[in-house]
Amino acid sequence: INTLDGKEALLAHINVSGRYRVGRYGVVLESVDSVAVPSMIPKTQKGSVVVDEIGKMECFSSLFRKTVLDVLDMPNVVIGTISLRGGQFIKRIKGRSDVLVVEISEKNRDELPNTYDRLLKRTG
Repeated sequence: INTLDGKEALLAHINVSGRYRVGRYGVVLESVDSVAVPSMIPKTQKGSVVVDEIGKMECFSSLFRKTVLDVLDMPNVVIGTISLRGGQFIKRIKGRSDVLVVEISEKNRDELPNTYDRLLKRTG
């Protein structure tokens, strides 16, 4: 992972052993908790938050799941990617009344910056 604030860490690799695995990849929960999680916490109430991604690998971390919910409850605009399929946590995020899920395809991907601009104008 490379965060927007310049931090780097290994989140998963085929040579990582352990209990938390996604396919061939072993997940380094310590990196999720020490690098990915702090990078999601906004510095100001007006700053946007970028979460890339909410997927099976990241959801192994209870701290990650808690932080995602905390950030979604903040007044900040949150832009993120989320798995198409997933467990209860992913379904819970997608089912929130304050979450807009936009499926990205080749047809609509060029319009996404305009969609973001419209959302920002609506939310202040």
